[in-house]
Amino acid sequence: MIFLPSAQIQTTPEAFNLPYEKVWIAIRSGSRVEQLYGWWIPGNSPDAPVVLHFHGNAVNIGANLDQADRFHQLGWSVLLMDYRGYGQSEGNFPQEKQVYQDAEAMWNYLTRDRHIPPEQIILYGHSLGGAIAIELATHHPNAAGLIVESSFTSIRQMIDRTMNLDLFPVDLLLTQRFNSINKVAALQVPVLFIHGTADQRTLPDMSAALYEAAPQPKQLYLVPAAGHNDVGAVGGAAYLTVVQNFLRLTCCQL
Repeated sequence: MIFLPSAQIQTTPEAFNLPYEKVWIAIRSGSRVEQLYGWWIPGNSPDAPVVLHFHGNAVNIGANLDQADRFHQLGWSVLLMDYRGYGQSEGNFPQEKQVYQDAEAMWNYLTRDRHIPPEQIILYGHSLGGAIAIELATHHPNAAGLIVESSFTSIRQMIDRTMNLDLFPVDLLLTQRFNSINKVAALQVPVLFIHGTADQRTLPDMSAALYEAAPQPKQLYLVPAAGHNDVGAVGGAAYLTVVQNFLRLTCCQL
């Protein structure tokens, strides 16, 4: 199962002493209007870079505040939103097409409601969120940059790596594909791929494959001994330096 929605938000920005506003974004679903829920964490100045943050498949925004805090330490603003079916966001069980629509709604909120220039927005995705960020970046080549952390090439290749299903009709039954490896060649934004060398959930060679398939400008940063969810913590100050330098050199005046 690709999606494992987490409904209970256990941590809020207060735990990190982060300033924030609650955000609701309306999104149409057939004849209904549903609401995405999340937090806007303002940076040091109105023209600070803005990180549009996409989380993984089994968590919600509350589990990503440590990463938001790292970006906030750099002076950046962060928008953390839950997909439909996650956290306090409305809606039923998510699917691939739906989370792409949610990501587009988040982008529109930043550019239309908050009037943030696309050139100021950095797309960041962790794990499954990396695939969502890649998809969004292919539609918005004017974004400032893209950071893909601990992500994968495709769900099909993930299945091939973890299961012995040679005689099983996987392609006929697979409904959620997240085929990032076939999308990255179309990127027109600077991209930084990050992965922990000890990640046993999505192996680091998947980020290496994404890096090889992507056009310049691009960078691959492997964090020694880091797993799937602790890359920023293990990388420490060096992690922040790599992220900041990448964006300074490729897109942003920081």
